[in-house]
Amino acid sequence: MTDTDSPYPTVTVIMPIRNEVSFIERSLAAVLAQDYPADRLEVLVVDGVSSDGTRDIVQRMLAGRPNARLLDNPRRIVSTALNRGLAEARGEVIVRVDGHTVIAPDYVQRCVEAIVETGAECVGGPMHAVGETPFGEATALATSHPFGVGSSRFHYAAEPQPVDSAYMGAWPRQVFDRIGRFDEELIRNQDDEFNYRLRAAGGRIWLYPRIRSTYYARSTFRSLWRQYFQYGYWKVRVFQKVPGSAQWRHWAPPLFALAVVGGLPAALLLPAVRPCYAGGLVLYFVVNLVVSARLAAHAGWRHLTRLPLAFATLHLAYGLGFWAGMARFGPPWRHPRPATDRAGRRG
Repeated sequence: MTDTDSPYPTVTVIMPIRNEVSFIERSLAAVLAQDYPADRLEVLVVDGVSSDGTRDIVQRMLAGRPNARLLDNPRRIVSTALNRGLAEARGEVIVRVDGHTVIAPDYVQRCVEAIVETGAECVGGPMHAVGETPFGEATALATSHPFGVGSSRFHYAAEPQPVDSAYMGAWPRQVFDRIGRFDEELIRNQDDEFNYRLRAAGGRIWLYPRIRSTYYARSTFRSLWRQYFQYGYWKVRVFQKVPGSAQWRHWAPPLFALAVVGGLPAALLLPAVRPCYAGGLVLYFVVNLVVSARLAAHAGWRHLTRLPLAFATLHLAYGLGFWAGMARFGPPWRHPRPATDRAGRRG
């Protein structure tokens, strides 16, 4: 894997950021404090025209570091930031680190070890979520439970295992020559689309719990709703771009949102529908409350008042976003237009 006799391959950390003034100092400091050999580690911070002082902090922290640079991302979205970083990267291994995440001191070393040991084309660790506000703490708990995020095992898995998607991700550089880069149409879910392409081409994705990081969850109802609405919205486009990737489980949040929102006018207009509608809402509320109570029993009873809202936000926002995506792009089984080339550009 290396281009010299060094036992350490060269690594490029790419950080796509925009308006991260509250987190960037912690996040970037953790990257700069890696125990990986400094002469084998390159750091590229790709900024999406931040307007909150983030750039000033980054420039100050990178001053005097020859292997670290600040790059511009005029389009302001993650996919273009990642592709800009890939175009500039010199490393044999590419490691993504997000601005809302603080990685462990051995994060890069563990990523490299996992790639070497497994031969996988992508590796990552579990998403250990925390919150800085009471609602953020509830969000962190909800997004770490199967009731909140379904079968996305990187949120809660505790053993090494093959997975469909890895949090952030680390890749051997040659993967991007074989698979192509990130799709620049996608504002969200660009990692999902890339991982579908990777697996379709025979690539493997592995989760290793020893790859440790801390993710700071959205701290308000509004920010969480916006995040998951966009996840649902752009998931439609991902399914169109990768035919056959949609499964029945992906329809659970959209069908739930349809039942809750679409069923309301029917219940108001048709008395015969009201018992079914009310019964469905009661059933969901009971299940939500039971799961929330079990979580609160371990994490602290103070979370019980906010956990049901956090779970409902995940489900409804994602589901409604999915329907909005269908209204914009058409059904998930429709083929994409236009096509994406291997560099992630639109053709």
